[in-house]
Amino acid sequence: MGEGDTTGKQGRGTRPVEAATEVEAPRLFRAASVRELLPAITRPAYRRRSPATAGLVEAWPRIAGTELAAVSAPRRCAGGTLSVACAGPAAMELQHRGEQLIERANRILGPGAVQRLRIVQEPLPPATPQAPKVRPAPAPISLPDLPEGPLRAALERLGGHLVAGTDRSEPRR
Repeated sequence: MGEGDTTGKQGRGTRPVEAATEVEAPRLFRAASVRELLPAITRPAYRRRSPATAGLVEAWPRIAGTELAAVSAPRRCAGGTLSVACAGPAAMELQHRGEQLIERANRILGPGAVQRLRIVQEPLPPATPQAPKVRPAPAPISLPDLPEGPLRAALERLGGHLVAGTDRSEPRR
């Protein structure tokens, strides 16, 4: 067995043991700009819905009006055609207001972005319930005969609600 022989007593094909003082090269991390990261983040979202359609969904109540927006929703905007889903009789109202909807959509997306309106009748998901209006808590009544403490404070608040005739189950802020 010679000096360069690597088949010593340790077994076939083993290498001679080198010094265990190998140092890994330091990793160089650099800050990435948002411009570099954004395409990888937005690509999956844009596959599902284009930025134009996302802007239309957000602005749809302003474009169609609150009543018509409650029974319709923009689905897709591609190739100059805006597809709008609606349920039942709303299709006729959409068709009647077609030119106005195209004009308003173009104000938001830019001139010529929408040239045609395609109406698709399909059931819409139920509207998201709006949060109840929060009323300020009524002024508590005064109970000077009770000693100071949490019981007195709770009874004063309860008395204020009773005098004002409000429902205590509503959230307060």
